[in-house]
Amino acid sequence: MFYVKKELDLDAEHNGLVVGLFDKPEKFSGLLAKLDQSFNGQLTELVKSGDISAKVKSISKVHSLGKIAAKRIWFVGLGKEKDLSFDKLREAFGKLFKEVKGSKLEEAAVYLDSFVAEEIEGLDAAHALSEAFALASYQFSGYRQKSNEPERKLEKLTIYSEAVEEEDILASLSVGYAFGKGTNSARTLVNTPGNMLTASDLANYAEELGAKYDFEVEILEKEDIEKLGMGAFLAVNKGSAEPPKMIVLKYQGKEEWKDVIGLVGKGITFDTGGYSIKTKAGIVGMKTDMGGAAAVLGAMEIIGEIKPEQNVVAVIPSTDNMISGAAFKPDDVITSMSGKTIEVLNTDAEGRLVLADAITYAKHHGAEYLVDVATLTGGVITALGLHTTGAMTNYEPLYEQVLEASMEAGEQMWQLPLFESEKERVRNSKVADLNNSPGSEGHAIVAGAFIGEFAENTPWVHLDIAGTATSSKAYNLGPAGATGVMVRTLALFVERFEPIEK
Repeated sequence: MFYVKKELDLDAEHNGLVVGLFDKPEKFSGLLAKLDQSFNGQLTELVKSGDISAKVKSISKVHSLGKIAAKRIWFVGLGKEKDLSFDKLREAFGKLFKEVKGSKLEEAAVYLDSFVAEEIEGLDAAHALSEAFALASYQFSGYRQKSNEPERKLEKLTIYSEAVEEEDILASLSVGYAFGKGTNSARTLVNTPGNMLTASDLANYAEELGAKYDFEVEILEKEDIEKLGMGAFLAVNKGSAEPPKMIVLKYQGKEEWKDVIGLVGKGITFDTGGYSIKTKAGIVGMKTDMGGAAAVLGAMEIIGEIKPEQNVVAVIPSTDNMISGAAFKPDDVITSMSGKTIEVLNTDAEGRLVLADAITYAKHHGAEYLVDVATLTGGVITALGLHTTGAMTNYEPLYEQVLEASMEAGEQMWQLPLFESEKERVRNSKVADLNNSPGSEGHAIVAGAFIGEFAENTPWVHLDIAGTATSSKAYNLGPAGATGVMVRTLALFVERFEPIEK
């Protein structure tokens, strides 16, 4: 896939050559000057006329017409050097690879040194390139009959750099590609229909992941879940013909099992809403309600690849939420694993119920820090739109580490408040310790507050990805459909995690 060479020879044959172009007032220098000379000064004229643009994230293609051995040159606009960030560079590479994919090139070369800036070192550029390549090239094949015409895609990318050692570039390319590939794995899980991805299928996927990366794997079956008293999780499963699975993956990167990070992902493989049934429009797309589980599994794939010196336990409660004569109902009272009783006021507020028992079980496995991720509420879309993940926390120092990771991943989030008044709303029940749905006002906040009742005093961050888990249209780093949001944020958070003195 990736090949690294030291010096770029303009006599070397490539289907395409990729060069970064900064917005600079002075004349071309270095490789650009050589290219301009080969084109008899015509590249300078094309820049002046605007046919080649240095505007950030602009892509300009020029056919070489035999002036150099490469058949065409792709210029990637980078804007002003002082303004180029890692996120902008990753987006620019994503747009490039989208266009290259449309041209059906099977091979190309990149002059990496042309992408180095004040804030971007060569290794950063290599990481951004390979991550964007994986993300932008992703496509869910779906279930249409296949064409007999062979698919042409970019399979060989030669990276030229005189400034950075070959081994270091290859290592950075490998890490960036792992981040992109883990995100794509999550995308595929979310895109898969509910009849083809049951809780059992998700458990099998986790077992395969565990075997590949030597994780410790535990899959709790229904009888195990019953013995442990996970009444909240079991209640959601009562209407289903499919057995529930509590999925646990453990990665130990330290000698001692301490400073354990718990990643908890909602794994509802299809959500009808139960007896609080969704509308005919609202029920479409509910195969994506396991986006939190997919994010955790994608992050664990990256963790398996990069092997950080951290301890992680991933916990995924998986079931569908269906209707039958046995299904749970509004007004039911259920008992969670923690012992807290819950009055069910809304069977469509099921995600917080399965997460309640999963968080308790993560603590049972020694989790000292918790991050849960879930397609939890429509309320977060009303509050923050479709491009921002909602976040809540009971411990600001932990949230700051998650926020920093999200900024580096380019996955924006915004913190919602967790006031005592919202906690009191979920504690307001005449027949139980908690109620699972105290009303539509501040819906995203009270849903998070409910989960926080089970995190208790353990440092905890809640991520509501209901708006960000899917995209209705294509973008620079992916197609329409599942985004794989929070995969890279979680992996970066784990990789950079610093234990906090409580």
